[in-house]
Amino acid sequence: MKIIILNTAGIPIYEQIKEQIKTAIYSGELAEGEMLPSIRQLARDLKISVITTTRAYNDLEQEGFIANVQGKGCFVKPKNNELIREQALRDIENGFASAITAAKNAQISKNELYNIFEVIAKEEAYE
Repeated sequence: MKIIILNTAGIPIYEQIKEQIKTAIYSGELAEGEMLPSIRQLARDLKISVITTTRAYNDLEQEGFIANVQGKGCFVKPKNNELIREQALRDIENGFASAITAAKNAQISKNELYNIFEVIAKEEAYE
């Protein structure tokens, strides 16, 4: 698993780490029981603060994606399909809220917003 940090993304680094690890878990790139890099090793590899990696791992643990075994490291927890669905719904809701705010600010109508959604859904072959 390779984590890429973008300083220009406008997203906190811990959030970028967390989202990339979640994506790797969703996709199966990180398997159940697989050990994640240690907090210190990940911080060293990414050239960031240990506090930042700790925050990402703590959030992942609170959300039920990983387990921290004292003295052994952090491991990917078994997939909980209900948990994954709930997290996906939260992510979708947040995305829609951001899109609606942007549409309001740009005075884009609800109908135009629906059309944009339809175009993107077709491009992504999501029917």
